[in-house]
Amino acid sequence: MKFDMGAETLTVLTKQTSGSSDDLGALVKQLVAAADPIMRSHAGAAKASFDNFKGRVDAVSAELNASLAAVLGGIAGMDRAFREGESEMVDQTNAAQGGASFDAARFSSSR
Repeated sequence: MKFDMGAETLTVLTKQTSGSSDDLGALVKQLVAAADPIMRSHAGAAKASFDNFKGRVDAVSAELNASLAAVLGGIAGMDRAFREGESEMVDQTNAAQGGASFDAARFSSSR
């Protein structure tokens, strides 16, 4: 397995996940609305459990959105660290290369 991450990978992931974050709460509410007609015909523990969930749907949506926001914060931190690390590596490589003598690596013959 090869791991290859381009410079824009985390930025793209953040944008895609951010869009999903906006949709997540709405999807939970749609789920409840879609299941409501089915659950009206049920009774007992299943109906009680669904009614409990239905009563907490706003809280569940908010918790999911907060969790996904935390994931987005983590991705943003990884992106920042990756970019800073890449920049530092380029600077160090350029500094090391600037002080190196490549004359000894020439393969030409002086005959």
